[in-house]
Amino acid sequence: MAATPDVTDAGSRLEELVETAHRIRRAIESVIEGKSDVVRLTLTVLLAEGHLLIEDVPGVGKTMLAKALARSIDCPVRRVQFTPDLLPSDITGVSAYNQQTREFEFKPGPVFANIVVGDEINRASPKTQSALLECMEEHQVTVDGVTYQLESPFMVIATQNPIEMEGTYPLPEAQRDRFTAKIAMGYPEPAAELEMLDVHGASQPLDKLEPVATTAEVHALIQAVRAVYVSQPVKRYAIDMVAATRHSSDLRLGASPRATLHLVRSARAHAALSGRDYVIPDDLQDLAVPVLSHRLLPSMEAQGQRRHPEQVVAELVRRIPVPDAK
Repeated sequence: MAATPDVTDAGSRLEELVETAHRIRRAIESVIEGKSDVVRLTLTVLLAEGHLLIEDVPGVGKTMLAKALARSIDCPVRRVQFTPDLLPSDITGVSAYNQQTREFEFKPGPVFANIVVGDEINRASPKTQSALLECMEEHQVTVDGVTYQLESPFMVIATQNPIEMEGTYPLPEAQRDRFTAKIAMGYPEPAAELEMLDVHGASQPLDKLEPVATTAEVHALIQAVRAVYVSQPVKRYAIDMVAATRHSSDLRLGASPRATLHLVRSARAHAALSGRDYVIPDDLQDLAVPVLSHRLLPSMEAQGQRRHPEQVVAELVRRIPVPDAK
């Protein structure tokens, strides 16, 4: 494969990227035991300039994972506990009248940080959830007609309980589509749970976690990921994957063009974390389910047969012809 200036630049930073990502990964895994695949996907979303949705039952470490990533990077981090009475201004900020200057002053909300941890996002009303739409897509916030830019990198890590649980609201389609990937923590293996009892029973590992990377390092790594090469056949393969969801009889809502963009961006980060400066079809296959499935709505027939979008995506990927990686 012929090298281009971008590929050469990406290759020169690849070793640094892998080493820095390895440090962050080790730091997170010192708190989250036995979830290496989940931690890797979390780093993939971070380097792909995306946002992560973590869905699972209470008590499996969703918030702990988000906090561990946030503390591993030396950057501003804000946490928002979503509740039914939370208002949009509680997230974005509000203009308050200053009695001394007799002018309105903007008081930034918690969204003005590099990493925003939204805990139990689906316990807030859809109106409040929609406050994140602009900042997640455009990295900016508009309040009272004034637009404020957010710092880079910017990542939202949101946790949610399954919608069948008491007191939850389903995320709107537009909100789900802005999350690059959705993961489930799952219950730990018995050995990992035993280790958790030994480690967490004596102390709180999160309190001892120190930053292992700076904001500048993460920003540089994101720039390197952008330069990872994607061939035309691989791009068409990504488009074929997304298009297949739009024509499946098992789905009444397929993936959007934004999903295609997120899939390719994530594949670049996945390739870089694997030590490659180019994307191969395996990268797209590994990411298809977590990147695409949460954006889809199953048909009535699929719901009746208890076929989840994750199963449908996996089946569609198996049917699509695999192109030459080059």
